[in-house]
Amino acid sequence: MRKQLLPGEQVIVVTRQQGRRLFFPAAAFILTPALAAYACAWIVKGGPGKVVPVMTGAEWTMWLVLACVFLAVVVLLGYCLPKYLEWLAVQYILTSRRIIARFGMLRRHDWQLSLAAVRNVGLRQSLIQRTLRSGNISLDTGQPGGTLMPDVPEAARFRNFILEAIDGLPPVSANDSGNTWARREGGHDEW
Repeated sequence: MRKQLLPGEQVIVVTRQQGRRLFFPAAAFILTPALAAYACAWIVKGGPGKVVPVMTGAEWTMWLVLACVFLAVVVLLGYCLPKYLEWLAVQYILTSRRIIARFGMLRRHDWQLSLAAVRNVGLRQSLIQRTLRSGNISLDTGQPGGTLMPDVPEAARFRNFILEAIDGLPPVSANDSGNTWARREGGHDEW
């Protein structure tokens, strides 16, 4: 990140989306090995032979244990890992001059918004987000569409950091903005 900063720019906050998205993957990560171990122990003790008498013998036991382990690996690698990597791939960065949102790991895309362009900072929270102190921050730039940062943790605090950073921007002098306008409209430096 340090290489991509503008001269005089400082990082204020770096955060990721709210971790509540990881609740079900974390529960699956904990419960899957436990259930697989329980099922393997039940198979080794001869449980399948009691339910289906045909499934007695060491050859069935080995295949059933391998099936349990395979299913556990599929859940861990096919569900838990992708959800974790998806969460890890989103990052919000607030600097003293801009807001940067990065998405993706292998194929990365991002958007950057100058704090000078932000006209309004909105905060919307659902009941769950309010309980967990997260929320969706909308940034109005005066252009159609606007920008939304979903599931920002400590959303009210992050919004306050944005507002403080906007207040800390150097003021634009009237002569600079007037000259720019006069050059664009009239082609000379007079009002």
